[in-house]
Amino acid sequence: MAYRNKTYVAFDGDSDIRYYHLMKAWRQRDSSLFNFHDAHDINNALDTSTEETIKRRLRERMMNSKVFVLLVGEKTRFLYRFVRWEIELAIKKDLPIIVVNLNNKRTIDRSLCPAIARDTLAIHVPFSSKIVQYALENWSKSHYIYKSEGKNVPYSYNDSVYKSLGM
Repeated sequence: MAYRNKTYVAFDGDSDIRYYHLMKAWRQRDSSLFNFHDAHDINNALDTSTEETIKRRLRERMMNSKVFVLLVGEKTRFLYRFVRWEIELAIKKDLPIIVVNLNNKRTIDRSLCPAIARDTLAIHVPFSSKIVQYALENWSKSHYIYKSEGKNVPYSYNDSVYKSLGM
């Protein structure tokens, strides 16, 4: 079994890749506390092959991941071929899911969130390095506690968490 220390990030590669690149930039800033081990650093050759090959590479990346981050933009809910497949695999692998709203909404955005991710155990946060880092550091433990209690619903942090982060 692979050592799972990576963060898997799923997103609309056509419309929202800039947000993924911005997350990577947060990680690289010297003064930032933001950090994550990107699963996409594994077998990161250009994925221009067949759907089967792409999914095999994505599955390998996810097998090395300890958390699944879904960037939700305007078109994410319509992406079935890869994004929906990635969400299904994350649920199947019981990965803690962090849904990041690119419109900065602090709670679930039912109008944009893909249907499969709306009613599953996940934390919903806005696109901000502070709260995403907080979720990366804290959500896994909560995920497994809620899972053991049979709670399979969307969550969001209360205002006190945002206040403590200076947001």
